[in-house]
Amino acid sequence: MFVLGIDPGVSRCGYCVLDVSARTAPRALALGVLTTPVDDPLPNRLAMLRDDVVELLDEFPVSVVAVERVLFQVNVRTAMSVGQASGVIMAEAASRGCEVVEYSPNQVKDAVAGYGAADKAQVQMMVRRLLDLPMDPRPADAADAAAVALCHAAMAPLRAAALRSAGPRHEVAT
Repeated sequence: MFVLGIDPGVSRCGYCVLDVSARTAPRALALGVLTTPVDDPLPNRLAMLRDDVVELLDEFPVSVVAVERVLFQVNVRTAMSVGQASGVIMAEAASRGCEVVEYSPNQVKDAVAGYGAADKAQVQMMVRRLLDLPMDPRPADAADAAAVALCHAAMAPLRAAALRSAGPRHEVAT
């Protein structure tokens, strides 16, 4: 299974495509940052971001897109643009039939570093170790995206078991 981890943003959007096959340790197939020109109008930047994500989804057979959820941001303007970037990415993934999941920053840090308040350096170091990379991934947005994908790889079996134990859902006729 291929997972696309996303650390959303309009100026810098981290991404990581992981192969999380059951028979091997997770392996990074693509890792980096998508950027847009800060002087362009926001709608154009969001369209560029969408186009870049389309290219990733066209290149890799991604079945799950895991996105870091924005829970709190001091700068409201930044929070709004991050939310817009997340929305564009999630809508594109869903339109292609990908499962879309969100994880909080604390869930991601806990899954990767074992501590929900881990700092950027700790996350980068653990991503390097877990993916057997020669150096810490840079910039931090790329490492964060890899951490989101790794979080999903760790959480997916638990999510699947919870769904199985919940049994079939019953719709109520109205």
